Amino acid sequence: MNVSECAAFLRAHDRYLLVTHRNPDGDTVASASALCSALRRAGKTAFLFPNGQIIAKLRPFAEPYFAPAGYEPACRVSVDVATEKMFADGFAGTVELCIDHHPSNSHFAPHELIDPERAASGEIVLALIRALCGSVTKEEADLLYIALSTDCGCFQYANTDAHALRTAAELLELGASNGPLNQLFFRRVSPARLKLEGLVYDSLRFYRGGEIVVALVTDAMLAEAGATEDDLDDLAGLPGRAEGHRVSILIRDYPGGASKVSVRSGPDFDSCALCAVFGGGGHKMAAGCNIPAPPAEAARLLLAEADRFFS
Repeated sequence: MNVSECAAFLRAHDRYLLVTHRNPDGDTVASASALCSALRRAGKTAFLFPNGQIIAKLRPFAEPYFAPAGYEPACRVSVDVATEKMFADGFAGTVELCIDHHPSNSHFAPHELIDPERAASGEIVLALIRALCGSVTKEEADLLYIALSTDCGCFQYANTDAHALRTAAELLELGASNGPLNQLFFRRVSPARLKLEGLVYDSLRFYRGGEIVVALVTDAMLAEAGATEDDLDDLAGLPGRAEGHRVSILIRDYPGGASKVSVRSGPDFDSCALCAVFGGGGHKMAAGCNIPAPPAEAARLLLAEADRFFS
């Protein structure tokens, strides 16, 4: 569907449940919350699936939209979810509409609004809210600024294009409080996070003459820093600060002896293709996957595949 067709679909249905993805970031949480707000303004009953993994910084923005216990939706809409494997923990059921910007989307929903040219799902949702309601509230502008700025790394990541910057300017004109939001999401971290960052930097290992940099995040490191899940937001960006690298990989302990992997790269390396080897996906320059092996073994497997991609 295009934006107009998607807006027509939303007008034709009711009793919505907005679904975010596992390990939720700012784009999925804030985009879904903004769309939930707009649906309510359009006279619809709409709630957000109460994803228990939403971090403390994002939770106050999402909680006003959480579905009450016992809520029975008639139409489920996923926002920023690339595959059915990524649905929030605890969510069960089918999704009727998927709104997303991942080029690796698995097309799991019978109806979809997907634009892989957009830097964040928040850009798609902004256009959809305009088509649905004809206006955007300040609260929705704040939410969509969170969605866009967090997926663009405060507009430092390579996915920040002219359209993303124009969208950010439009959101500011609509009342988005970029100053306080930038402080909250990009300038202030806990002492535990600062200590954890030091441990991550200490873990850096360089391969292929510095072209590949790998960082590990183990449960022991989290315990030493006193860090919780709320301190782990955007850790994947840390190894990418190393000068001269082409690919950065962050590998974290995952329950059951597995590893959660985040890959970042420049435009000359396909992070999504590398992660797809292990059943993951994402974008060309930012992707992820889970590997059923502890971090050290996961690193070995990833490096072997990365060498093949370089070749």
